[in-house]
Amino acid sequence: MGVFVPMGPIMPAPRTKSTRKTRQRPGALMRLADVLRGVRRWVLRGLAAVLLFCVGWIALYLVVNPPGGIYMLQEYRRIGSIERQWMPMDRIAPVMARSVVAAEDANFCTHWGFDMGEIRRVIDQGGTRGASTLSQQVVKNVFLWHGRDWTRKALEAGMTLMVEALWSKRRILEVYLNVAEFDDGVFGVEAAARHYFNTSAAELTATQSARLAALLPAPKTRDAARPSDFVRRRAAAIMDGAATIDRDGRAGCFQS
Repeated sequence: MGVFVPMGPIMPAPRTKSTRKTRQRPGALMRLADVLRGVRRWVLRGLAAVLLFCVGWIALYLVVNPPGGIYMLQEYRRIGSIERQWMPMDRIAPVMARSVVAAEDANFCTHWGFDMGEIRRVIDQGGTRGASTLSQQVVKNVFLWHGRDWTRKALEAGMTLMVEALWSKRRILEVYLNVAEFDDGVFGVEAAARHYFNTSAAELTATQSARLAALLPAPKTRDAARPSDFVRRRAAAIMDGAATIDRDGRAGCFQS
């Protein structure tokens, strides 16, 4: 018979380095997931805070006239002074409002902040500019800075939708007419009327209004009082456009 040799208790195999790593990995992954959830939570809170701030800011300017914008402040610092006087819509010649719409955004009353037809036309022609609506220009001039970086473009897109949702078309145009640049350091239609024609915004004629609108979007290189041939031709086209949108109802959203 064989000899019976008693055996001691069976001991578990010692943990190897790879075994310890395998058992520790789930805990590390859980901690990483917790960190990522925390980061996501703070990012969402930050975005919500920015959204609420923008909505509140835009809503404030529904009842308070904007004091200016970053670009206007930059021009003030560069020049040392600017010409500007706020004028309510009912004290601006209606033909001036129609002229600006005809010159810059003929479909102003029919779009929701972005003129998709005009954007497609510009893209088809290979252009990169010219499709910006009055709503977009208001956002750029009042709330943001001038430039072509994607951060500003993204903010402009989101805030344009907010402006269209919270403001009336008449308010959008009123703000635009009071912040648009018409010459070096000359902002708003009242200052422009006095600067070029020694009159008030309420007394502007159809010709004067068209010439002021023809300065956009290059006011520093054009002159309404001593118009070039280009400005004269542009003003004549704007006069026709202003009369057209008055007849076909495309001025109805801002005319009282």
